[in-house]
Amino acid sequence: MSARCSICPRNCLIEPGKFGACGARTCIQDHVVHADYGLLSAIHVDPIEKKPLHHYLPGSNALSLGSFGCNLMCRGCQNYSISRARCQKGDGFKLSPDEIIQTAKTYQCQVIAYTYNEPIIWAEFVCETAKKVKAAGLKNIMVTAGYVTQDTAKWLFSDIDGANVDLKGFSEDFYKTWANGSLQPVLETLEYLHSIPNFWLEITTLLIPGINDDPQMLKKEFEWIAEHLAPTVPVHLSAFHPDYKALDIPATPAQTILHAKKIAEDVGLKFVYPGNVRIPADTLCPSCNAPVIRRQGYHIEITGLTGDRCTACQTKIPGVFI
Repeated sequence: MSARCSICPRNCLIEPGKFGACGARTCIQDHVVHADYGLLSAIHVDPIEKKPLHHYLPGSNALSLGSFGCNLMCRGCQNYSISRARCQKGDGFKLSPDEIIQTAKTYQCQVIAYTYNEPIIWAEFVCETAKKVKAAGLKNIMVTAGYVTQDTAKWLFSDIDGANVDLKGFSEDFYKTWANGSLQPVLETLEYLHSIPNFWLEITTLLIPGINDDPQMLKKEFEWIAEHLAPTVPVHLSAFHPDYKALDIPATPAQTILHAKKIAEDVGLKFVYPGNVRIPADTLCPSCNAPVIRRQGYHIEITGLTGDRCTACQTKIPGVFI
């Protein structure tokens, strides 16, 4: 018999032995499961700034894990070699949660990052691993598009300490035409994550020329973040480069990133960071404008932070710091 998947808003009805839209979840004995539990496509040691997270243990390393598949279908996906690949035996490799923890300790990683493809679709393995990681005294972060049902989110994020959520644009039409998805579930995920005590949240929007970089759309996005989350939630504005099925769209000019940054700051957002461009991404104190963390690429230097306070004026800087 077929079974319906409840992990994400697609609610795919999956026939036995077939796959859902994500290419990773299948039906076995009337139950929907991850097709090959614990199958990984990649494992790397990354600076946490690469996730990107700028206010969560800056300067630390994250052992980053990826699998196969995704429940969104973005035209310009920059990880399409794994996100559009079907989860199959013979691909990738497997590590147990205990082996992942040992690898993290070997390479002096304080954090495990579930990233590269969408962690939501391999939620069961993420949850098992995250629980053991937390018990071992390490931290868990997730890089996700946030396209998940609220019921799933409540157990999926129970042992996750922080996340960067890819808010792809700010209209239902954009989500439908670019990602074959919907905006509203992502907004619900963002509100839920922001409500979790001691959970750290950052947001990334990839600015795609002529697609989601309209100033009015951006202003609405930034106003929503300020009103429904907080002006202190860090927002990353990342430059698009042509890839996958969007080779006809040019790369994002640096000027577009700077203009969007100004819109965000005019709305009242306190921490807005450019990505994929040669523009300074320092963290400045929102009270006295002193640089508290300087960044050059993924290299950081903590110059004006004492604990979680600006050394110059003692203003508390939101985040989780070493």
